Amino acid sequence: MGNAVGGAVYMTQKFDVLIAGGGNAALCAAISARRRGASVVVVEAAPKFYRGGNTRHTRNMRCAHDSATDTLSGPYTEDELWEDLLRVTAGQTDEPLARHMIKESKAMLGWIIEQGVRFQPPLGGTLSLGRTNSFFLGGGRAMLNALYQTAERLGVEIVYDTEVVDLAVQDGRFSSVTVVREGVRSTIRAQAFVAAAGGFEANIEWLKQYWGDAADNFLIRGTPYNRGSLLRILLDNGVEQVGDPTQCHAVAIDARAPKFDGGIITRLDCVVFGVVVNRNAQRFYDEGEDVWPKRYAIWGRLVAAQPGQIAYIIFDATSLTLFMPSLYPPIQADSIRDLAAELELEPAALETTIAGFNAAVQPGAFDHTTLDDCRTAGLTPAKSHWARRIAVPPFYAYPVRPGITFTYLGTRVAKDARMLMKGGGPFA
Repeated sequence: MGNAVGGAVYMTQKFDVLIAGGGNAALCAAISARRRGASVVVVEAAPKFYRGGNTRHTRNMRCAHDSATDTLSGPYTEDELWEDLLRVTAGQTDEPLARHMIKESKAMLGWIIEQGVRFQPPLGGTLSLGRTNSFFLGGGRAMLNALYQTAERLGVEIVYDTEVVDLAVQDGRFSSVTVVREGVRSTIRAQAFVAAAGGFEANIEWLKQYWGDAADNFLIRGTPYNRGSLLRILLDNGVEQVGDPTQCHAVAIDARAPKFDGGIITRLDCVVFGVVVNRNAQRFYDEGEDVWPKRYAIWGRLVAAQPGQIAYIIFDATSLTLFMPSLYPPIQADSIRDLAAELELEPAALETTIAGFNAAVQPGAFDHTTLDDCRTAGLTPAKSHWARRIAVPPFYAYPVRPGITFTYLGTRVAKDARMLMKGGGPFA
């Protein structure tokens, strides 16, 4: 059958495993099942070029490990990863499930290399991730292509442009899916079903149920195909939901990015080196609260709460080379007043904000690699670390909007990754 699509063929063939979705989770499941002798079909809603959902834009993996490797500069223990997870979730974490995931993650780095995925040497520079994160050689697209190549070589069937629109489930037991391709409905039968189709971050109307009209100003960092269709079907069929549908992973990305699929290159990592103001030229949060890899994911939601869902990162010439450049060049001016004019902000208001910040900066030893002692005093909100006067021209700014990566609504699972029905029984 190969990669061809034919409804009649599918209606006469029953697979051992059917996987909905085409990203890294889907491919890892497909490869694992196929290596154990199962017949496997992967159903991907996107066309081949856009296959893989947000995997196309990812850069790295974070797994526990006990020692340095060729791709990691030191150990990252299970307890340390747990503490990091606990911190970023503010304690809203299923500890038994999370600790199980962390323990099992230790085998992942070796396994995925065996599937053809390659990694870079340990990362250096300002992100401080060389010890904790393994970065893919060639990025997410290269990782994805390696997994597809392995899956196809093993005989996994892959079908593109095909959306799951219904499930046949009775008393929690799966039997088949209904799919649509080019307007034609077909049925695919299987013994087991794996849901790996992502969230609803590209579904603006669904986002607006929780965010209101503000969602119209959100930018979607990944694929336009992650609309949550399968998630909705699962929930409607009695699978128990987990997570907060009103929240999402949202980072501050360049406001000039496209509505969809801007990816990682539109993210901005310079918040800690300057100040962030809203369209009223007012600061609204501590830019130096913690090291950037641990705090970057809060900034999308912070910007989403500002007027017009837009903000501006302001810094000066001393910080220009301290972070990875974005796809778009910063906006530049020789004075704060001129910069305000370029940003269409009230010049006097921005000058007042910057002057107040500069006056509050305390003496300290600036060190962008650690939590230094450069802070403000008597300023609300404070800047806890990396606070330096913004005084050396030229002055720079990036306009930012919320960049939505993924939503926080999913299906509850047990340790064996089986979805759970309302009432606690497994999705069989």
